Amino acid sequence: MIRCQGLRWGAPGQPLTPAVDFELAAGSLTAVIGANGSGKSSLLKVIAGLQKPLAGKVSLEVPRRGSLSFLPQQQHLDRQFPISVQELVAAGFWGIKQTPRQRNERLQTVLADWCLNGLEQRPLMALSGGELQRALLARMSLAEAPILLLDEPHAALDEDGQALLWKHIHAWHAAGRTLVVVCHDLAAVRQHIPRALRIKSSGCVLAPSTELIVQQPITQVA
Repeated sequence: MIRCQGLRWGAPGQPLTPAVDFELAAGSLTAVIGANGSGKSSLLKVIAGLQKPLAGKVSLEVPRRGSLSFLPQQQHLDRQFPISVQELVAAGFWGIKQTPRQRNERLQTVLADWCLNGLEQRPLMALSGGELQRALLARMSLAEAPILLLDEPHAALDEDGQALLWKHIHAWHAAGRTLVVVCHDLAAVRQHIPRALRIKSSGCVLAPSTELIVQQPITQVA
């Protein structure tokens, strides 16, 4: 479970919303929607512990260290860092105890799942945006974290890549994981995600996605 109590976040002295309280149940799948600059990405960072809240607290009911995995936006990554696709994806094994053979078999399976065969030794700087996004998602596939936070996971993906993304999101959800997904594609939210947290300057509303999107249309961002 993710529980936020009296939570305010944003730049120092500039909270994006009044203090808010909400809970996301264990095993839930929730979209985070709102206008540009409303605080969607920074909320995920606060939940992940990467950014301190201005007030209030976030409580995570998780069984162990390494129980949360966070997918950042691509612009926060150093594309010049000297690492290959295979090395990037294999970082998802952090904290997981397996034999070298088990790791290699699992790694090859995940690379194939995300259509990364033939790109294993390619450096990050040589990847397209879609290839890099699939590599980042493949890294998340290796993690065994029960809480997954995804910040615009559909970014840079073509139609086939988006189909792969939603296939895996539904599989993770079916496995009992808790997922929070920042998404600007409201048609996809309506189709794939049952509940949404809408962020506005006046506060947050957690409700079925179809209700929120019908009641308060939000301009889609390409």
